[in-house]
Amino acid sequence: MPFLELSLPCTEVQQPRYERALESVGALAVTLADAHADAPDEQAIFEPGVGEQPLWNELVLTALFAAGTPQELLLYALDAADEGLDWSRASFREVADQDWERAWMDQYEPLQFGRRTWIVPWNHELPAGADAADAAVVRLDPGLAFGSGTHPTTALCLQWLDTLADEGALRDARVLDFGCGSGILALAALKLGAMQAIGVDNDPQAITATADNAERNGVADRLAVYLPQDEPADTYPVVVANILASALVALADTLAARVAPGGRIAMSGILHGQEDEVIERYAKDFESLRAERLEDWMRVTGVRRH
Repeated sequence: MPFLELSLPCTEVQQPRYERALESVGALAVTLADAHADAPDEQAIFEPGVGEQPLWNELVLTALFAAGTPQELLLYALDAADEGLDWSRASFREVADQDWERAWMDQYEPLQFGRRTWIVPWNHELPAGADAADAAVVRLDPGLAFGSGTHPTTALCLQWLDTLADEGALRDARVLDFGCGSGILALAALKLGAMQAIGVDNDPQAITATADNAERNGVADRLAVYLPQDEPADTYPVVVANILASALVALADTLAARVAPGGRIAMSGILHGQEDEVIERYAKDFESLRAERLEDWMRVTGVRRH
């Protein structure tokens, strides 16, 4: 069925109020986009850090309403919902319905990371190489959460896990995927030989997507997913955190406490130029800290001090 779409420019500071007002009058969905998506210095957005929602400074907020919703009455209701907001720049258009997720999946091709890790859409044939006896194949349906393997930060972490598997460091290990998104890293670790994986994310949609993907990959009995407040305090020989650099710095003590002595950590979601701050923050708890670059993004790895 068609929908009525409302679009409105706003700032990062204003966004939560606008979103609350839209939801209070019955918005079916609210999405955000960079107001300067075509600008050369566009600020990237990727898997959100645990406990925060990274946003661009200037946004375009889009909301969907049922077709036939009267525009003037809708604006009146929005004014009443929050009298301090300006709805004068709101624009409307009718949009046709489509299966947005399936349309995205039609454009998604299998990807290989390292020697034997493959990310393959759930409805795609296995490519040559992914059918090898030792291939670690993750069948992915990202749903509403970030994490498909296409972003350099995810690629960096998948390559690291593939290398750990070749070294035997994942065999029968327990792995923590902190900021799990779609669960792609936890799933890859399990397919590469880990005994158990724990996923943590602040987004309930990510929890659902990770659980669904674990079921699809036949590893639901070895993967548990938690919101941050529900995460059991434990230590792991392998921890991977693909979140924001600012979140990595803020959560350094928390993440350090999750890595067992002698255990390994990989952190990404770090723009080139931010890696020094991350390394400095983790230096007291980790040794052998090193940074690797892919495009404009960095991965920092280290070994927990005994």
